[in-house]
Amino acid sequence: MIERFLNYLAVEKRASSHTILAYKTDLEQFSVFLTSLSFETKLVQVSYPIVRSWLLSLMDENIQARSINRKIATLKSFYKFLLREELISVNPMSKVRPLKVKKSLPNFVPEENMLRMLDHEDAFSADFEGRRDRMIFELLYGTGIRLSELIQLASEEIDLYNSRIKVKGKGSKERLIPFNRTLLNEIKAYMAEKRKKFDNESKYFLVNDKGRQLYPVFVYRKVQKYLALFTTLEKRSPHVLRHTYATHLVNKGAELKAVRDLLGHESLNATQVYSHTTLDRLKEVFDQAHPKA
Repeated sequence: MIERFLNYLAVEKRASSHTILAYKTDLEQFSVFLTSLSFETKLVQVSYPIVRSWLLSLMDENIQARSINRKIATLKSFYKFLLREELISVNPMSKVRPLKVKKSLPNFVPEENMLRMLDHEDAFSADFEGRRDRMIFELLYGTGIRLSELIQLASEEIDLYNSRIKVKGKGSKERLIPFNRTLLNEIKAYMAEKRKKFDNESKYFLVNDKGRQLYPVFVYRKVQKYLALFTTLEKRSPHVLRHTYATHLVNKGAELKAVRDLLGHESLNATQVYSHTTLDRLKEVFDQAHPKA
């Protein structure tokens, strides 16, 4: 049944390999819990009290609420699938509600720090490696794409004439993201340097020093290296640059719906967090400037 469900996610829902692996891990953990019970219980025999017992055991192990909620979401999807396939008649997850999670504001690089790094003449070298490293930052900050989208970005998906890129996001959904003239010039400079260094053009836009596709750890190391020089943020990751892109857009007056579409969020709820960041910034300005603050 688990295999059928995972196949359903892959074929019909077009879920990513990362999502499928996470669901598989959660369901296997739940199956192990069922075998540990004193009475034999199969997946189709699960009841609400059994699910509740598993969730309580996870809490006892000090598993974070966010992680538990992911497992709840997995079981909800799984048993909804079994109900649809008429393998069960009662959904044991109907009464289960996600745990309350304290919302944390996203980390982002202040605008002055970000511009100082990108405008600094000596921040990146003028050779291929420096051009490529700068290109990583320019794309992550200039388009807000995810790390996975950056790595998979193909040269043919960059439209120089219309100044936009086409990326394939979660669920293989495609979206077009515009970019400015500054990034256009950087892309052209990088492409020229890339052609000089490699005879055989890779289909991937960004490549390592050997002309091969980038991998996540490579990008992480580059981002951490350069951000450490220009910011005191403890968390320095490619996703921080995505948060920075969105936060700066909202701070400059961009509508949340537009930012949602640019980021590829399915709902506006995921984008709402950036409005909170803006309100915090406004409060900070008020506290510093208003006589009665």
